[in-house]
This record gives sequence, structure tokens and C-alpha cells, in this order.
Amino acid sequence: MSAANEACIVAGVRTPIGRFGGALSALQPDDLAAHVLRAVVERAGVPPSDVEDVVLGCANQAGEDNRDVARMAALLADFPETVAGVTVNRLCGSGMEAVATAARAIALGEADVHVAGRGIHEPRAMGGAKAGLRVPDRPLHDARHELGLAAGQPAAGMAGAHRSARADGRGPDGGALARTGEGG
Repeated sequence: MSAANEACIVAGVRTPIGRFGGALSALQPDDLAAHVLRAVVERAGVPPSDVEDVVLGCANQAGEDNRDVARMAALLADFPETVAGVTVNRLCGSGMEAVATAARAIALGEADVHVAGRGIHEPRAMGGAKAGLRVPDRPLHDARHELGLAAGQPAAGMAGAHRSARADGRGPDGGALARTGEGG
């Protein structure tokens, strides 16, 4: 077996930070991602035809985000139809999972050029509130809570619930973690 290829990041682009009801509120997620895809290949000096796959992370693909956002964004960015696209969901770690997936494909020699990153931050599937509601005039149903995606759900809480320890053997909050059968 040959040595792994080295995967590296050659360019980075992010969307601007918007505000409630601002200029970005009317954009669809895949349209916004398409702007990023066009900009990142331009910045990297890579023709879109050299890209083999677009891997984007999207937590809770629901409502407007329910399709393969990566594939749609690649097509909207005028990448050739031969460029694949896949959307991964690892909740808050979706963007990191997308980058890891692309790096793994390159390291294993399965690919040479991937574009990867975080595609969507928040789902836009809240009871028809496409641009958001400051003071809702009707009951608002937020599917994120049913799916365990409430903002602020800390990784430490999840690690604690599953009794995971850090590499130094301490608990997720840095305190000692007693496992079943260990300690007092």
C-alpha cells in the first residue's frame, strides 16, 4: 500500500454576516452557497471543471434545505454537470465532517480536487417564517427542538451523557470522570 496523499486547504471563502430581515434574508441556501463556490475556485485559481466533488455540511435538512444543497449549489455556480455534490449532516459538526470527507478522499487517492465546507447554518423551516418573525402572531413550530437541534446544546453535555472522556482522562468539563466499575 502506498503512502497517503497530503490533503491541504488552498483557499477559503465565507458568506457575509447578515442581520435579521437584511439583504441576505431573501436568498435561498443553495444560491448563497453558489456565490461561495464561484469565489473559492476563483481565489484558488482552479477551474470548476477540475473540481471532482462539492461536499457541504447542512444540519437538519428540512423545508427549503431539504434537497442536496451541495449539488444544487454546484449547478447554480455553473460548475460542469460532471461535478458531483453531496450534502452531509453531522448536526453542528456538519461543516467539519464535509472537510474531513473531502480530505479523506484526497488522502486515499480517490480524488485530487474537492470543494468542502459548511453549507447551511440554520434550517429555514419554521412554520412559514421564511425571513423570520420578530413577534409571531401565531403559534410557531420549530422542528429543531423535536430533533434535538436547539441552539446552545453543548457538546460537553452530549459527551457527559455518553460518558465520553477527553484524551487526558478527564470529563467533558475538565473534571474527573468516574466510569462504571472505576473509583468510588
